Amino acid sequence: MKFEQETLVIMSPGFPKDEEDSTCLPAQQSFVRLAASQFPGIQLIILSFEYPFRTDEYYWNGIRVIPFNGRSKNRIQRIFLWMKIWQTLKTLKKKNNLIGILSFWCTECAFIGQWFGKFNRIKHLSWISGQDAKKQNGYIRFMKLKSENLIAMSDFLQAEFLKNHGIRATYVIPIGIEPAQYSFSRAGKDIDLMGAGSLIPLKQFDVFVSVVRKILAALPETKSYICGEGPAMNELKEQIKQVGINGQLVLAGKKKHQELLEMMGRTKVFLHTSSYEGFGAVCIEALYAGAHVISFTQPVSAWIRHWHVVKDEEEMCKKAIELLQDPETSYSTSAPFLMSDTVRKIIGLYQNQELN
Repeated sequence: MKFEQETLVIMSPGFPKDEEDSTCLPAQQSFVRLAASQFPGIQLIILSFEYPFRTDEYYWNGIRVIPFNGRSKNRIQRIFLWMKIWQTLKTLKKKNNLIGILSFWCTECAFIGQWFGKFNRIKHLSWISGQDAKKQNGYIRFMKLKSENLIAMSDFLQAEFLKNHGIRATYVIPIGIEPAQYSFSRAGKDIDLMGAGSLIPLKQFDVFVSVVRKILAALPETKSYICGEGPAMNELKEQIKQVGINGQLVLAGKKKHQELLEMMGRTKVFLHTSSYEGFGAVCIEALYAGAHVISFTQPVSAWIRHWHVVKDEEEMCKKAIELLQDPETSYSTSAPFLMSDTVRKIIGLYQNQELN
């Protein structure tokens, strides 16, 4: 049976439960939304392994989503989950002109996608996006991956994956921003320092607190915010209380994605204190919102305007104070990567187009 419309299956650990669920993988949401609009001739179908916690199919912005609610499954249950996903892929292949599978992160989704693609001669690509490049990723040795199966989100991830797993991703395609999301006014900059992300040890928000305390010694009127939630929340509250900066540093909690972007638009300097970062979508979001970014990590080798890479806490303090004190500091938009380009390049790989 011949099918005229081409179909691309995208597999992800999670996906938003509805159009209002803006905090679930906002960058991946943007990719899927733009892929559907830029390539209307390709049908997208999402297989979501763990989140949302439901198993009934639904549509997100007109795109079919098949969730499996695989969270907290034990080893035996996980095998049955994989069998169910495999059978779903077989059904989709039978009923559609399946041109390929794209896996977000090179972990469980990629494990299923790689073997299904191999057995059925279907192109599978995995987008290495962060901690999946680490040596601790146990899925890699069971996949029989080739370089051409891999897209790295950054130069750093390409090098990290090669170092830890001996395979150099053929493609490097960064995540991008979606300008249509920045429709808010950026008239005033009333937030001096901002950080955002999951409140977990990897993100080192304790360092953020320490940096703010030191900056306040030089610039006592500095206003700072941390947006996010996580297990380190209570420890951060206690740290802020102990160093005596309750009034100057606000733990703002989890924000809807649009609210987060609006806060970035009011921000002068975005501090990214994470000890490991595959790319850091929040950083390019902050850049496009008109903030300077200071980080310990350098995901891409190319110079990016208004993104400052420092080696330690002292350098971060020094650079932040320098930017905040200088009346000539420009808070103009910086747009190193656009999501429309990201979509064009990745979808083009399934159409055998050359990257440019």
